[in-house]
Amino acid sequence: MEVPKLKEMLKRMLLQACAIVLANYIRRDGLPLVADWPLEAQLTPEPGESLVLSLAEARESFSSGASVFLDARAPELYEQGHIQGARSLPWEKVAEYFDEVMAGIPLDALIITYCDGVTCSLSKDLALEMFYRGYENVRVLVNGWSLWKDHGLPIGIGASPGS
Repeated sequence: MEVPKLKEMLKRMLLQACAIVLANYIRRDGLPLVADWPLEAQLTPEPGESLVLSLAEARESFSSGASVFLDARAPELYEQGHIQGARSLPWEKVAEYFDEVMAGIPLDALIITYCDGVTCSLSKDLALEMFYRGYENVRVLVNGWSLWKDHGLPIGIGASPGS
C-alpha cells in the first residue's frame, strides 16, 4: 500500500476513534467499545419480542406434546443424550438433513431449538434458518440441554430414529 494512502487511512481511523470517544462522553448510556452480546440479547429483535423460551414454558410445551424439539448439536452429542423425543438437526448439516427431519411438520407448528451452553449459538442459527424456511413459530431454549438435564426432565439416549 502506498504511504500517502496508508497515512490517509490511519488519519480517518483516528478521527473515527475520536468521534466514538466524544460520543461516549456526551451520551449518558455510551456506545459499547467492545461487545460480548449475550445470546438472549441476540434473540430479541425488538423490545418485547424475544425468541427465548423459558425452561418452564419448554416443560409445559413438552408435557402437552404441542411442540417439536430440535437439537442443533452434532450427532455424537445428540446420541450421548438429548431431550426425550427431540429430533436431531445438526446446524452443520441442516441442508443435508432438513427435508428428512422436518417431513410432516406443518409450518405453523411450535418449533423449539436448543444446544448446550449459555454462549452456544447453534440453536439461534437453527431458529433463524427455520424462519427462513417458512416456520412461523420458532423459539430457542438457551442452554437447553444442560438446563433440561440438570432439572431431571425426561431425556433420551441414542441415535435419532431413522438415522
